Amino acid sequence: MREYLSVKKVALIVTAVMLLLYILAIYWSSEPSVFDVDQHARTQAQQSNQTIVPGYTTTSTLIRVTATLMDKPGGYLSNDVMIPSVLMDNMPAWEFGVLEMVRDLSLAMRKDLSRSQSQSSENPFLVEAQPKFNIDNQSWILPSAESQYEDGIQALQRYLNNLSDPQVDDSQFYTRADNLRDWLRQVEKRMGSLSQRLSASVGQSRLNTDLAGDAQARQSTPTARDTFTKTSWWELDDVFYEARGASWALLHFLKAVETDFAEVLEKKNATVSLQQIIRELEATQQTIWSPIILNGGGFGMMANHSLVMANYISRANAALIDLNDLLNQG
Repeated sequence: MREYLSVKKVALIVTAVMLLLYILAIYWSSEPSVFDVDQHARTQAQQSNQTIVPGYTTTSTLIRVTATLMDKPGGYLSNDVMIPSVLMDNMPAWEFGVLEMVRDLSLAMRKDLSRSQSQSSENPFLVEAQPKFNIDNQSWILPSAESQYEDGIQALQRYLNNLSDPQVDDSQFYTRADNLRDWLRQVEKRMGSLSQRLSASVGQSRLNTDLAGDAQARQSTPTARDTFTKTSWWELDDVFYEARGASWALLHFLKAVETDFAEVLEKKNATVSLQQIIRELEATQQTIWSPIILNGGGFGMMANHSLVMANYISRANAALIDLNDLLNQG
């Protein structure tokens, strides 16, 4: 009888622990909400007694988005080696999507947005910050990914402090159309790749258009004229959440661009085009009511969440291409 009670007690403890870990995993899987970039910039400027200048909103938004990776429920999970986070994959995929957009924007700020000409010097704070975000996102020790991201955020904060200080002129942010175009071209490629990967959830037969448009073009290794690609069943939700994280980050960055590049966009009559992109990205952040990411095929009975996400991202990317064309006009 005593042995029976001991086994029952152990079973109850194990069940309680598993239930607790399951609830914790659900809580840690909750995605951060969209925040108001302009309100955040104003609040930070007031608290720091700073002046909002061109580039302030974009930089403060980049800092906030990056900090969210560590500040959200559960903190940064991609490099965790303990349960339950080591068994979770949706939130780490979301984090990687955000990180990709952070890397692209920080590089654009270092190469273009903070420089007046190609022969100008790079900003030392951005030179320090940008490489910090390129560490392996799963590195957990010596150094850990979080420690590098925190160092990058601190360098960005020093850049922001100098940017808003009228007594310091060695930190600049240039709101020019060509600077914005360079970053948007990188975003186009990132979104195009995500769209293709999402569409491959049901299998995709694709003609090889790699060399289209140039009769003299060559490639290093021959490829088939017709290829068939399909995302593995095990990776469907990872691709979906990576796209959702990337869209979340890009949504905030474009809202910041709408503020900082307001005069440029108005001159090019491109403000409404940017707002349409933002609207498409907002749709990617709608609540997911299904407990799992469904992968119905074609016009079947079941929904396909990946195709729905691909639709919004493709439309946003098409609008991005149109926006770039507008910015390229005189």
